[in-house]
Amino acid sequence: MKMKSKVILLGAVAVIGSYLLFATGKKAYNSVLDAPQAAVIKTAYTGTAPAVQPIDFEKAASAAVPSVVHIKVSMKARQVADQDGPGDDQQDPMGEMFKHFFGNGQGRGMAEPDQKASGSGVIISADGYIVTNNHVVNNATAITVTLNNRKNYTAKVIGTDPNTDMALIKIDAKDLPVMTVGNSDEVKLGQWVLAIGYPLNLDVTVTQGIVSAKSRNIGINTQASAPVESFIQTDAAVNPGSSGGALVNTNGELIAINSAIASPTGSFAGYAYAVPSNLMKKVIGDIMKYGSVQRGYLGISMAPEGLEDAKKKELGIDNDVDGVFIMDVDPKGAAGEAGIKKGDVIVDINDQAVTSDARLAELIARQKPGDHVKITYVRSGAQQNADAVLQGKLGTFGSVASAAVESLGASFSDLSKDDAAKLGIDGGVIVNKIHEGVLSSQTNMHPGFIITKIGDTRVNSLADLKDVLSKQGSNFQIQGVYPDSKEVYYYGINDFKK
Repeated sequence: MKMKSKVILLGAVAVIGSYLLFATGKKAYNSVLDAPQAAVIKTAYTGTAPAVQPIDFEKAASAAVPSVVHIKVSMKARQVADQDGPGDDQQDPMGEMFKHFFGNGQGRGMAEPDQKASGSGVIISADGYIVTNNHVVNNATAITVTLNNRKNYTAKVIGTDPNTDMALIKIDAKDLPVMTVGNSDEVKLGQWVLAIGYPLNLDVTVTQGIVSAKSRNIGINTQASAPVESFIQTDAAVNPGSSGGALVNTNGELIAINSAIASPTGSFAGYAYAVPSNLMKKVIGDIMKYGSVQRGYLGISMAPEGLEDAKKKELGIDNDVDGVFIMDVDPKGAAGEAGIKKGDVIVDINDQAVTSDARLAELIARQKPGDHVKITYVRSGAQQNADAVLQGKLGTFGSVASAAVESLGASFSDLSKDDAAKLGIDGGVIVNKIHEGVLSSQTNMHPGFIITKIGDTRVNSLADLKDVLSKQGSNFQIQGVYPDSKEVYYYGINDFKK
């Protein structure tokens, strides 16, 4: 699995209606934008079907396999920076994993060989739209899609969303087999599932397992500015190359996109994680309709999960209330304007239970600016309701801090302890890639820059960066270093919160 997540800037998508019609005038079925079809196979997950499990998975596999494709990508060689300073070459960091293979950028410049990688994808439209992971196609210079019938096509990227690690690509084809998208909210713990993809450059492979957890946040998407992780966890075996493939139920319906594994070795070792289909549909649907994701923000800061009882008592968190405790509220954000206050506990969003910050993040991420959401919360032991209108800026499903980081217009990751020691600093935050935002409009900062201070406050981690930015005024300096230069650089930021 190609574990990296970086931002890709893409042009606006063409009007969907212009290419949904064949020459015959027949509309191509699209399982993201169109109404769902009837389940391919009737089993325990189809409402009125008998509550029994199938004795095998043959029908579900046969129905789903033709819609899963093999994706092969090429990425251009990058120039390793020399020790003369940042220069004008834009570094293209590929994450800590690649440092083990290619070194850490010390020494004179040298070109690295072209990179090859592969993953999987799922056909969602009869005329060639395919959903996959952003980390599968990120920075690709060429993309080849191989269908289950061995036909090869050149693909182009239509749009990406690094925050959910989703991407949409398209091939020039028609009458393709479309996978029906199921309702991930109906997925139950213990439910049988199949993982379908092209792991380890093998031909299409089907493995089976059960759903072992829902709304799981594993903190793997560290380079996104405002990551949303609410994975479905399964013990169905997936391996490198499975990314972007399908997790299907025994109806043959897509319930999630396989995205990550938890493994000390890099190969399957017990658990796999997949983006729920309902979140995927919202993200990919936005890309198809608008060209980018339309994200609504709530404007709250949530208490971290896993707090010790003493800390909960200090914060005033009631263990008897099952929900998400609000640490802070942006008074100008959607929640603040709806009357939500610090200390409230959110228990439902649109009548769907909220038991974790990951679940809350997912439910809000499935909305867009201007959407009304019904918030059920507990205050002083009494349950109340509020109607919030989501906003498009400042304030976020996770925290106000994440929105502040997002406005900088870059992807970030923590500087490892080893690299910090080599540079003689306590820590810092690496600027991986710069796109549209404050940094590109107000500075000439280059990717690879390591932020060590915001104003007079030390920044040793991404968590520090979020916290410091949320408390900054409108004007401040960003201080830091480049890996191959001993100079300290300063970048001025003005009107940050306007």
